[in-house]
Amino acid sequence: MIRTVEFSKTDITGGFWKQKQDLVRKTSIKAVYDRFKETGRFDAVKCDWKEGMPLKPHFFWDSDIAKWMEGVAYLTEKKREPRLEKLVDETVDLIEKNQGADGYFNIYFTVVAPESRFKNRDWHELYCAGHLMEAAVAYYKATGKRKFLDIMCKYADYIEKRFKIDKDTEFVTPGHEEIELALVRLYEETGEKRYLELSEFFINSRGKQDEMLDGRINNRYNQSHLPVREQTTAEGHAVRAVYLYCGMADIAYHTGDAELKKACETIFNNIVEKRMYITGGIGSSSCGEAFTVDNDLSNLLAYTETCAALGLALFANRMLRFEADSKYSDTVERVIYNGFMSSLSLDGKSFFYENPLEVIPYLHTRDKSNHAGMIHWPPMQRSEVFGCSCCPPNITRFIPSIANMLYSESENTIYVHQFMQSRTEIERSGKTIVIEQKTRYPENGKVEIKVSGGDTRLAVRIPGWCDSYEGETVKGYAYFDVKEGQTLAFDFNMRVKLIEARPEVIFDCGRFAVMRGPIVYCMEAVDNGDILRDIRLSARSRFKYGKHQELGVPKLTVKAYRRQRDDGGPMYYERKEQLIETEATLIPYYAFANRGTTEMQVWHFVK
Repeated sequence: MIRTVEFSKTDITGGFWKQKQDLVRKTSIKAVYDRFKETGRFDAVKCDWKEGMPLKPHFFWDSDIAKWMEGVAYLTEKKREPRLEKLVDETVDLIEKNQGADGYFNIYFTVVAPESRFKNRDWHELYCAGHLMEAAVAYYKATGKRKFLDIMCKYADYIEKRFKIDKDTEFVTPGHEEIELALVRLYEETGEKRYLELSEFFINSRGKQDEMLDGRINNRYNQSHLPVREQTTAEGHAVRAVYLYCGMADIAYHTGDAELKKACETIFNNIVEKRMYITGGIGSSSCGEAFTVDNDLSNLLAYTETCAALGLALFANRMLRFEADSKYSDTVERVIYNGFMSSLSLDGKSFFYENPLEVIPYLHTRDKSNHAGMIHWPPMQRSEVFGCSCCPPNITRFIPSIANMLYSESENTIYVHQFMQSRTEIERSGKTIVIEQKTRYPENGKVEIKVSGGDTRLAVRIPGWCDSYEGETVKGYAYFDVKEGQTLAFDFNMRVKLIEARPEVIFDCGRFAVMRGPIVYCMEAVDNGDILRDIRLSARSRFKYGKHQELGVPKLTVKAYRRQRDDGGPMYYERKEQLIETEATLIPYYAFANRGTTEMQVWHFVK
């Protein structure tokens, strides 16, 4: 059995992820708290709201604050933060004070709609419960304080009674999945098998009966169109979907359910082969924040919610517990450096909910004189808080725990999935194996992996983008018997590549994306002038790698061509051969939209 090496065993000591973790600790965690405080989320835990008062609680506010608390737990795991810890403790005290004698806790259904408890499937009660459970487990592991964990165990017991034993609720399975994977985490921490069985109950019950639905949606939207073992494609709301698939993978892992594992494999393949953007973003439509059909990957209208990208990384990482296959770890890498990281501003204070792959600002005004809301255009600038503010606290909980993606282990092998400057301690057969990675990845492909404390077998992922490695691999991993004190050295050649999509992805036909190593690059008009689609990158010229002085991130420059502009000329004219030579500048996709509203594109024309 392959087990994930928890992030608590690893210290990120430098490089890309140390910078991002420091940014979250110093800036983002406070920025999210301040906005949540201003908008009433934290005060709502007092459960003293009355009709007519401002800042009416929403039914998903519990999940917002829970994810923030979980982020604090992960920061605390590495370095105690008394100020943040005090805020969590105060919030836990309020949760305890306002928890029902039966164990129930939900702000909205306590003070706004108590008569509707467990009556509306789509109003996030169990979703909120799940995030509170995850936060409670994380906080207990970080601090040893049991109060929050005990509160959530009591709540889980009540949910079990109502849904599984008494069966007196007006729906059977949650409209928004999350509690499934949270209950597994509760089981893993407490050893209480009833929580694992309750998660399995929710997963096994899904798609087996008609449940109350909002009139605007159908069963496909919340993955209830078929029993889970019969599902073969990723459907509906993308975040709900990948959270469900995480829960399915957890249950398959803990119970040995081969049929459920097979369903996870089939759905995962459908996502990465037919329904995922080059950035790792998923969920192409704003209508339902959803998957649509194979190869429907519009760049201008891409919804690609941050939480969905995070959920895909979590799903892929879970699949690595079944076998070391680089299709999973390559997907994690694609997500974390691109479609997830693009959500966070370089100053750490603002966030994208949606992450489009192309921005043409003037198009955002096209329907205002006709019919407002005809087309939903993704925002062109990040915001500090949203009405539905699920993404910011997801970032503040994911980045501090990013080392969960780094290693896993079996009885005789340690698997190296990602590359980060780090030091990790792994207990094996009474010995402490220390693995130190020395690397500036993803700035370059040089990685040194030193093993101390004993001999071990290492399986190292060879990135899918690397075509220079000459050794043997098994499903993308190279295996080595490493002696005490030995260092493995790799130099993955990060040549710049022009990537094309297969013809069925019609939005990308005739266009190319630029990648260097795991990083997807984009062009912005602020560097290149307007009308980016008129630029043709030179396929025969060498890309130059350097540093963007204004943004402090890497950049690529390459010879390019534009047509001669004639603003007073006719709209249509015969093709002219003459092009003007220029230089194009590209920056990492994750760094776009940090200099005001401007055009941006990931897919380019090439000459």
